Amino acid sequence: MTYAKDMASGTTLVQDSLASELRVSVGRFVRRLRSERGEADLPDAQFGVLTSLLRHGDQTPGALAQHERVKPPSMTRTVNALTELGMVEKVEHPTDGRLVLVRVTDTGRREVEETRRRRDAWLTGQLDGLRAKDRELLERASALLADLASG
Repeated sequence: MTYAKDMASGTTLVQDSLASELRVSVGRFVRRLRSERGEADLPDAQFGVLTSLLRHGDQTPGALAQHERVKPPSMTRTVNALTELGMVEKVEHPTDGRLVLVRVTDTGRREVEETRRRRDAWLTGQLDGLRAKDRELLERASALLADLASG
């Protein structure tokens, strides 16, 4: 890569635009990985709701909408679609009778497990084709990307 100094700001500019290249390649990687899906072939939004429920427990549709950063009507449609598929169920809120909680069913849990298994299998196959030093580089890059994502 070629570096140049921006005299006005004093920052180093990467003329090959590392930020842009990384954004594009990570985006492509994520899209390819997400194409590996379970039997139900759920859209990303529905799969995201299932994983959120498994990670954080039962939630109201409103809390799910906030967590997934979507509007409540969109979450209502997503929850209804998952309910029709038998992936989630709506149960009474224990302290507020006006609310419902969304809970993952065994069917939803199996779908998440199968999707994760397929994604791991695809990625493992890709990694197996790399040289050891490239896998080590990706191991270091994985830690760096985790740090970037949490910052």
